[in-house]
Amino acid sequence: MKITRHIALILGLLVVLVCSWIAPMDAPAMTQVDAGLKRALVSFASARALNGLLSVVQAAQVDIQPAGIGVTLSPGQLLAPVNELVKHFADLMLLACVAFGIQKVLISISGYWLISVALTVVALAWAASHLRQSHAPRWLSRALVLMLMLRFAIPVALLGTDALSQKFLAADYTAAQSAIDTTTAEAGKVKAPEPSASDDKSWLPKVPNWVPSLLEVKDRYTKMKQAVEQSTEHMVKLMVVFLLQTMLLPLLMLWALFGIARVSVEQPSLLPSNAG
Repeated sequence: MKITRHIALILGLLVVLVCSWIAPMDAPAMTQVDAGLKRALVSFASARALNGLLSVVQAAQVDIQPAGIGVTLSPGQLLAPVNELVKHFADLMLLACVAFGIQKVLISISGYWLISVALTVVALAWAASHLRQSHAPRWLSRALVLMLMLRFAIPVALLGTDALSQKFLAADYTAAQSAIDTTTAEAGKVKAPEPSASDDKSWLPKVPNWVPSLLEVKDRYTKMKQAVEQSTEHMVKLMVVFLLQTMLLPLLMLWALFGIARVSVEQPSLLPSNAG
């Protein structure tokens, strides 16, 4: 019935106003954003460490002197393709850190007391108009939707995003981050051995010195390349996790909340008239 619907809308509005002032969702949302920022910083640090290590190894040169002729090799160039991916991964992790920082600022802005005051004024005006005329002017309903989004959309969307992330993405993050840390530790053990040089200028005496060393260098660099390539799948997983956490899921949540707010405020007749 109409009276039941009015009572339900007024009670719902009172709950909204109380929540606007006591802010029960702001602190949990801030906590979840801080946790996400820490995870992003850990991944960024791992990416930068791996990138720096690969860059140093990539730039290393090995000097050999077969038959007294100086030759300089750069076996680290084998790592150029995978190091490029690591650079992009590090850049994306930095963007994720920035996104979490922006989310913290938005939570603080949404909890500012002037927004709660404006929401209270608009909500009371909408309720009075709705009770007198059975519906509020469209501009007033839109203003209420806007204030509701400004006050609640960010913390609610972030809490919803965190709930989905914990359910579907947490395991992927843990496994991928652990794999990248392991890869970084293994890559750090790879060092280019210095091939020994002989004073003899003949070709044959030098072969036992520089050939085994060169083969060892190539083998070590190849193993490093393979180890990093095996972690590319985990890097992609982390990229997906943070893109979902910082962009796609929050945007979907905001879109859903906007739709709910519009239906509740601008088209209350679509809501059930009674609990039964």
